[in-house]
Amino acid sequence: MGIPEEYQKNYKYFLGSKIDLSFRPLIPRQETEYWVSLILKEIKKGSKCLDLFSGSGCIGVSVLKNIENTFCDFGEIDKNLLKQIQINLEGFEKERYNIIETDVFSNIKERYDFILANPPYVALERIGEVGEDVLEYEPHLALFSGNKGMDCIIRLIKEAPNFLNEKGVLVIEHDESQKDDIEKLIKRNTYSKYEFCKDHFNEYRFVKIYG
Repeated sequence: MGIPEEYQKNYKYFLGSKIDLSFRPLIPRQETEYWVSLILKEIKKGSKCLDLFSGSGCIGVSVLKNIENTFCDFGEIDKNLLKQIQINLEGFEKERYNIIETDVFSNIKERYDFILANPPYVALERIGEVGEDVLEYEPHLALFSGNKGMDCIIRLIKEAPNFLNEKGVLVIEHDESQKDDIEKLIKRNTYSKYEFCKDHFNEYRFVKIYG
């Protein structure tokens, strides 16, 4: 076991974009790339998006690169990763994005057509199932969220209606084991509909929640 190859190279490709990893954000995963590729088909030109728990910025970068006239805010709590996001936004017009230091929605002021979130969702009680290389080298802040892994997801689902435009969509990556708890949360809030979706491994990996 050693330093992950992506950190040795300091980059990883994500939907055709070379994502710099020099500040060691969470390494972008295939599962994330898969659902983002599907969501990009639903985002229209001119949409306003928020990449929350942004990390490397790979999700929002994919939006800006692939869909014309979109605007994206990048929300992240880790000060070092704010610098990481800026590196990955080199080449994009500054009018198309903002980078915001925020704890979930604490410093978010706008409303969005799409909120795209890959929050920390690994349960601390399942830490023994996490690979040693992940535990040693990847940021725990981006991985773990309370004993059940649900702390950030709970805040997301409760607070997102205040930041979605009419007919806006909240997309959350999650673990398959969290599906039932997430569904109960959604039903307790003011959303019009929702849809759980599987990844390319046939596991429930993300949910689309409509405002």
